[in-house]
Amino acid sequence: MPRLRRTAGVAAGRESGGEVAAVDLGSNSFHMMVARESGGQLQVIDRLRDAVRLGAGLDAKNRLTPEAQARALDCLSRFGQRLQGIPPQRVRVVGTNTLRRMQDGAAFIATAERALGHEIEIIAGVEEARLVYNGVTHGMGAAQPRRLVVDIGGGSTELIVGRLGEPKLMESTALGCVTHTQRFFADGEVTRARMREARLAARVELEFVERRYRAAGWDVAVGASGTVRGAWRVMMGQGWTDELITREALDKTLDLAVRAGRVDRFDFPGLREDRRPVFAGGLAVLAGVFDSLALKKMETSECALREGVIYDLLGRLSDRDVRSRSVEAMAERYGVDRGHAREIERSALKLLEQVAPSWNLQGGDAPRLLAWAALLHEIGLVVAHDGSHRHGEYILRHAELFGFSLTDQKLLAALVRLQRGKFTQSALKDLPEAWKVRVQKLAIVFRLAVLLHRSRAPGLRIPLQIDAAAKTVRLEFRPGWLDRHPLTREDLELEAGYLETADYRLRFA
Repeated sequence: MPRLRRTAGVAAGRESGGEVAAVDLGSNSFHMMVARESGGQLQVIDRLRDAVRLGAGLDAKNRLTPEAQARALDCLSRFGQRLQGIPPQRVRVVGTNTLRRMQDGAAFIATAERALGHEIEIIAGVEEARLVYNGVTHGMGAAQPRRLVVDIGGGSTELIVGRLGEPKLMESTALGCVTHTQRFFADGEVTRARMREARLAARVELEFVERRYRAAGWDVAVGASGTVRGAWRVMMGQGWTDELITREALDKTLDLAVRAGRVDRFDFPGLREDRRPVFAGGLAVLAGVFDSLALKKMETSECALREGVIYDLLGRLSDRDVRSRSVEAMAERYGVDRGHAREIERSALKLLEQVAPSWNLQGGDAPRLLAWAALLHEIGLVVAHDGSHRHGEYILRHAELFGFSLTDQKLLAALVRLQRGKFTQSALKDLPEAWKVRVQKLAIVFRLAVLLHRSRAPGLRIPLQIDAAAKTVRLEFRPGWLDRHPLTREDLELEAGYLETADYRLRFA
């Protein structure tokens, strides 16, 4: 397999406390970027990449072959060595199209996380598009405010139209240099008929975006990723263009590939060796994008998903977490009773503070998850009161929540589902194993907060101490308080029965 390559040296005077890192587990290549913020600017310290070609390792049932798994784990173990010493909260690892498509991938993901030493987030296509746009447009200025950004990856193509730093239209389509090469050039033969068919298939796949995107318009089109940059370098090497990809230069490059006749003859100046096996498919997708959106020229950008992940991570570290903005926007959309939600949040966080040491819930996103769940726990009321917790779970599992990984959404949805009623294990079934017990404990804390505020009395202060040990929860109220709140006593008795089904014991006095 191609060896890991450094594209920038490690800077002198490395300070791990100030470093942040992004790892992009793409369908063609794995990338890692280590950087730090200096004077408001992003200073790149190190870049690592490896052409793992994960997408080519999926079999007919979308299971990852042993060979592809070995290539991936070999790369991740080396990435993991570079990440040693960087605090976990300053590292973000995202998986894209191939990991989204992979069936029965839990065991591989767990092994991959051990090799890397960090949690892997699988992100939805729209979230990938948002991060790509953020990475490409960050710091571009306002001279050309309307932007089209195109990122052709190994298994998907992201298309985003935005204004300045805000994306307005985002789509992720099932087009990629790896998948398109497998579909049309799997045996290595590149004929004019095949290239024409591949180009047309790409345009057909993009047909559903044509009208909306053309109507939105843009001042500048920017292409990111290795596919776009690889095509541009070949055009540069042939002397057909300078700074831009033009339609004329693209057509000449397509003809160049056809005249070569075979993938193993793609010995073009500017084309990296590891890019050659997927060049034909990527070129056809790029031509389909030009055709679909009637492009005449396209700028290219060195920045892409990993830069967007870095900027997003820096936002989280400085209380500019886009996830919180997404939750606030959803609360607004569904007309949440914010006063009641804040009461529940306050009590849930107070309970969490008391049980965190004994239940190992300290640190991480536990407080944020509880706060977000409190704010969104009643969004299901927009469908119906009966089963509103189930409706809320469905909405959260299928909504577009910017900044959230697919696992993030599942965790939040599980807490909303488990806020009351039967402690159903089905809410936990597709969570990562490492999270299941943790979410059970967070759900118990959340259920108690929701239960204690059933009266919806504003400003309610509950004289309560909580103690948790293993699978036993003990509540101690001020003497006489439960006698004056018989509904709460009855609810707690019911709750004790619900928790028994999850093998937890609730005691209160």
